[in-house]
Amino acid sequence: MDWWTEPFLLGLQQRALMGGLVAALMSSVVGVWLVLRGMSFFGDAFVHGVLPGIAAAMIAGFNPYLGAAIAALVMVGGIELIHRQTALKEDTAIGLLFVGMMALGVTIISKSKSYTAALNTILFGDIFGVTPETLATMAALGTPVLLGSLLLYRPLLALSFSPTKASTLGMNPRFTHAALLVLIATSVIANFQAVGTLLVFGLLVGPPATAALISRTVPQMFVASIALGALSVWLGLVLSYHLDTAGAATITLVAITLFFLTLAVTRVFGSAREARAHRAQADADRDEAGHDQAGAVAS
Repeated sequence: MDWWTEPFLLGLQQRALMGGLVAALMSSVVGVWLVLRGMSFFGDAFVHGVLPGIAAAMIAGFNPYLGAAIAALVMVGGIELIHRQTALKEDTAIGLLFVGMMALGVTIISKSKSYTAALNTILFGDIFGVTPETLATMAALGTPVLLGSLLLYRPLLALSFSPTKASTLGMNPRFTHAALLVLIATSVIANFQAVGTLLVFGLLVGPPATAALISRTVPQMFVASIALGALSVWLGLVLSYHLDTAGAATITLVAITLFFLTLAVTRVFGSAREARAHRAQADADRDEAGHDQAGAVAS
């Protein structure tokens, strides 16, 4: 048991676990809607889009959460502006803002004396540097994310499967879409300090995508996504301690590895079920043919 408990004996290790679990809870819940709506590319762009705001905050000395929030507003506003004022599709707008915001962020960070350290902190986070104040901030930002997902469950569910049906039911899909963007932004802003802007994407997509492989209903997908996110954090920190690897990166790698392992297992069992179904159908066809032949002989 020491192999499993030793990585969490120190206070900083326990805070890393708590911070990771809070990040996994938020990301796993919001990520379900991200996966259901096919917005993974937007999520990837969004986690990079807050980079210039965080970089500017670090250099200017103001709150990085505020900087990330401002950058998120600029990102969303820019996407909407390009999409509505031009004939370009939304994915083109996302691609333009994705590259532009990330380039701007790296340019701003390059003005810092500790360029490499600052970039590593923003991109990969410092999960073992989570403080009680960081946990309090994550909890404060995570509460509205979870409440929003709960209160908007039906509108988000309708929007995920049919925007037209959502509009017919009077659920205002445009408002629901905007609310989802806010939830994604809040989750990214809350989690970047613990797992970094680059690696938070792994928690946003990995557990929900894995849950989609083994769930038959959306509620089941939420439960599975949260459980897989928590497992990724705990196992990632255990492996990080014993292998002496980066904590946040190991957590993300575990989350993605779980997806491919689950995919392989489901495909194996799926193939076995299909083979049994084919054999059962073949047996039924032979029995039916035998009955027909017996009837013909009798007649």
